Amino acid sequence: MTLCRRSSPIRAANPHRLPVRLEQELGLTYHDSPESLVRVCDVVNLQTPLYPATQGFVNDAFLAQFKRGAYLVNTARGALCDRDAISRALNSGQLAGYGGDVWFPQPAPGDHPWRTMPHQGMTPHIAGSSLSAQARYAAGTLEILQNFFDGTPIRKAYLIVDGGGLAGTGANSYKLN
Repeated sequence: MTLCRRSSPIRAANPHRLPVRLEQELGLTYHDSPESLVRVCDVVNLQTPLYPATQGFVNDAFLAQFKRGAYLVNTARGALCDRDAISRALNSGQLAGYGGDVWFPQPAPGDHPWRTMPHQGMTPHIAGSSLSAQARYAAGTLEILQNFFDGTPIRKAYLIVDGGGLAGTGANSYKLN
């Protein structure tokens, strides 16, 4: 297994702990609970299966335990998060940003708060796509980020949501109500 060099430790909370020798080899710091993990992390990547017990577990109480100004990335399942709690955490500054590719419900209704909340980046969910499709997504994402950081307009074809409404191809592909 090869890992790139990093300046921060990898931290994990998982009920199925790795052998200590492997944790040491990977430079992984184990936390015995999600609560102890989120208190110290600048970025939390949510990779949790959706079960009745995990639905909505990222709620106001859990978000209050996050290190203030942390970022949350959810590429697991949208229903893991209380949608309104995420929006409140971003508006209050408890979270500095939220990114993901999953919504709840999916497709998201037109009045879903994640469409207009500040400091968010939502992308298409690409699980199960071909390698060639993933390469095209990666190239498009790179172009979008370069445009954003250069202050140049993003190609209309790449827009999914703009100003809280559907844009680009999505504007003609979906109905919001």
